Amino acid sequence: MNLYTTELRRLAKRRFIRYLTLAGLLVLVAVAVGMFLTNQKIGPAQIAEAERAAERDYQQSIAMTEQHRQACERAKGAGNAAAENFPEDCAVIQPPPREAFQSDWHLPASFDFREEFPRTITTLTAVLALVAFVGGASFVGAEWSTGGMMNLLLWRPQRIRVLLTKLGALLSALFGVAVLTGALWTAAFWATGSLRGSTTGMTSGTWQSIGLTGLRGLTLILVAGVLGFGLASLGRHTALALGGVLGVMVVGQFGLGVVMAMAKVKFIESWLLPTYLLAWMDKKVTLQDWDACQVSYTGDCQPLTKDITWQNSSVLLAVALVVVLGGAIWSMRRRDIT
Repeated sequence: MNLYTTELRRLAKRRFIRYLTLAGLLVLVAVAVGMFLTNQKIGPAQIAEAERAAERDYQQSIAMTEQHRQACERAKGAGNAAAENFPEDCAVIQPPPREAFQSDWHLPASFDFREEFPRTITTLTAVLALVAFVGGASFVGAEWSTGGMMNLLLWRPQRIRVLLTKLGALLSALFGVAVLTGALWTAAFWATGSLRGSTTGMTSGTWQSIGLTGLRGLTLILVAGVLGFGLASLGRHTALALGGVLGVMVVGQFGLGVVMAMAKVKFIESWLLPTYLLAWMDKKVTLQDWDACQVSYTGDCQPLTKDITWQNSSVLLAVALVVVLGGAIWSMRRRDIT
């Protein structure tokens, strides 16, 4: 029997992985349904209602301003201590102009596919990457902890080939699930834009940008699966991968952030993993340091900035892949059976 086909079947039959994938998909369904229900298409009726709401706010502002001016005049006339709370000339108390009350503030939420859909790809990627990491760790970790790996090596005594075939089966499944889910995700939000918002402004360049964002998301999902698989293979148990990530997030991220904040290190976010993951998806993240400034030619004080780009993130991901997967292969090769 073909080893690759066997591993695919083994992966599909694992109940934990099936339930994990189902839970992730249910989360995505809840997000998509929530976005559909909380948005609506804006028409003449909604615009007219927003104009009326803005006018009501303006009239209320006029009434409140008039009350405030009358209170000022009474305090000035009485000459009591309350007069200190008002300006010298009560006539300067005037309501804001009508233009300050914008009707856009009162419009209901409406889903603009062109502007908002790219951000939803990050949500899709985060959920599927979590599923990929835990699923990848469980797939090989359970084999080691139950002795299934050693039984398999009696049938196929080539450790590296068995390990990489398992990884290939995992990546194939992740690729299929991610592509299918991405297509359904796009269709769901296109329907949301069509029925509860707007789909205008979609050009070939916009679709290309969305496609590249989706490709980066797919890459991150596959990398998460490889890292989970590699860490669990190194430790011969699923718990090592999950515990390692928990340690990195709690100690390496939270603890490191606290220490750096106490030391007043500039651009603390540049040392934290989520910044690089976000930069990978958004192509660039600009950090700002408000404790220092650069004086512009107008005399304004602008915060210092630092850009984290997707190229920086790609180096970090590549190093993590080489270290974890290389370590897992080296660990298997040390006791290779040929």
